[in-house]
Amino acid sequence: MKYLRWQILIVIIALVAIAVLLLSQKADLPVIPGDVQPVTGGIYSEALVGLPGRLNPVLDFYNPPDRDVNRLIYSSLVRLDSRGLPQLDLGESMGISRDGMVYNFTLRQDAVWHDGQPVTSDDVVFTVDLLRDEFIPLPDDVKTLWNAIEVEALDTYMVQFRLPEPYSPFMDYLVFEILPEHLLGNLTAEQIVEADFNLNPVGSGPFQFEHFLVEEGEIVGLTLSAFPDYYGEQPYIDQVKFRYYSDSQSALTAYRAEEVMGISQVTNDVLADCLLEADLNTYTGRLPQITMIFLNLDNPEVPFFQEASIRRALLMGLNRQQMIDSVLDGQAIIADGPVFPESWAYYPEIKRVGFDPEAAIKLLKEEGFTIPAEGGSVRAKEGNYFTFSLIYPMGAEHRKLAEAIQQDWSRLGIEVVLQPVSYDEMISEYLDQRIYQAALVDINLAFTPDPDPYPFWHQSQITGGQNYARWDDRRASEYLEFARITVDLEKRERMYHNFQVRFTQELPALPLYYPVYTYAVDSRVQGVSMGPLFDSSDRLASITNWFLRAERTIIEDDEVEEE
Repeated sequence: MKYLRWQILIVIIALVAIAVLLLSQKADLPVIPGDVQPVTGGIYSEALVGLPGRLNPVLDFYNPPDRDVNRLIYSSLVRLDSRGLPQLDLGESMGISRDGMVYNFTLRQDAVWHDGQPVTSDDVVFTVDLLRDEFIPLPDDVKTLWNAIEVEALDTYMVQFRLPEPYSPFMDYLVFEILPEHLLGNLTAEQIVEADFNLNPVGSGPFQFEHFLVEEGEIVGLTLSAFPDYYGEQPYIDQVKFRYYSDSQSALTAYRAEEVMGISQVTNDVLADCLLEADLNTYTGRLPQITMIFLNLDNPEVPFFQEASIRRALLMGLNRQQMIDSVLDGQAIIADGPVFPESWAYYPEIKRVGFDPEAAIKLLKEEGFTIPAEGGSVRAKEGNYFTFSLIYPMGAEHRKLAEAIQQDWSRLGIEVVLQPVSYDEMISEYLDQRIYQAALVDINLAFTPDPDPYPFWHQSQITGGQNYARWDDRRASEYLEFARITVDLEKRERMYHNFQVRFTQELPALPLYYPVYTYAVDSRVQGVSMGPLFDSSDRLASITNWFLRAERTIIEDDEVEEE
């Protein structure tokens, strides 16, 4: 004990001596570092998985690599934040009429094209006219919507949209990127599809096109540079270089060879290898997709589907997390309903239906089903076996998922017959015709951050629409009707919350999971962030905040105030 006390005394004396020495040399003290501040400079390079097509936003719908590049070259009236709420981009201000049928936008007067010409309302009207044209490769529903809307340039910087009826999700459709009328206005849509402009684009976004990278006569990439007259936040990065690769494995190989600093998409086959790269950061965001099981609620061959408690028992019997882990390598999030989590309309208070096979069996018994003690198939009151068919899309992943579903339900004594079909056949021959019992489906809601569950769940869509489950619920339909016509965001949010509660109570379909997207960027690139995605190009939404160079604010010691 005495030895320890002497040790402590010696340490104290030493510390005092050091303190005296430091005080006597205060003038020689080192400076105290402050905050790290990004500075302009550097080149970021990224591997795009896919092939180049046309650098024209009205022609890129079916080619994600083009959308990635166009996201940086072009601007739109509004952009959507990570919650799916519209934020003004080229628009400086906006107004919506009380009846929700007229939208007025005033454009920023400091926005210019990369050739120096001003962006005007004529450019907006010109681009909308292209979205209507039969030669432009866009989905029919997009063309139908724009053909029903009147667009007019009220003056140089004001544009007006007039809707035939109130439609609150309309703001989703205003994220289209705008083309320069002064460069393309003398061409027809058919000519624009093959125009040289698509290989030498002029936009109004934060980066401008410089040139393609060509090797052995083929385009292997391209270079963009920061546009000095961009109206928004000036990027820190001077240049962005994209290079094209056939798959994620080739992109990872390019990263290891220091050809690129980022990988646009990390697929499951290379995820483990990417995670082993010490200097490669991965970012994951929820995709705008949901995988679920539709149950045909009005098929006399499967009358038990009409009972909400039976549908709940079926969901309780599914080990969804195990499916995600074993089939999808963990790259998905359990789904609780048709509204995406982290969106403005999502209701986080919904109670999840968890995996509980014992509770599922109890529910089946309460509904009069007979479950043999020795095991075997469940029988209904009428003596019929609890059995049905499940159609699913052809492919290894969906087959494994369908087999996992089949196995889980077999543990409840439910017999499921699996039937693989092509996706086109599933829609045209089974879902559209309502000739199915249960169906494993993927719903892709890309480009539609407004949840608008109306098409899939409203009563009016049971015949001829997309209400494939044939859910005939008046209360849920009323929520969806009101949410579609009011422009009051708070009221819309409340209606969607009510809808989600109703959906969870009734479970007209069984939600399985939301898949996720993984992106990888070298740790030298700072300021990178990624939220939920409505399109894969959304991973680049914050690129003006990324930086490769930084300086540390220096604070001299005599500037530090004592507290």
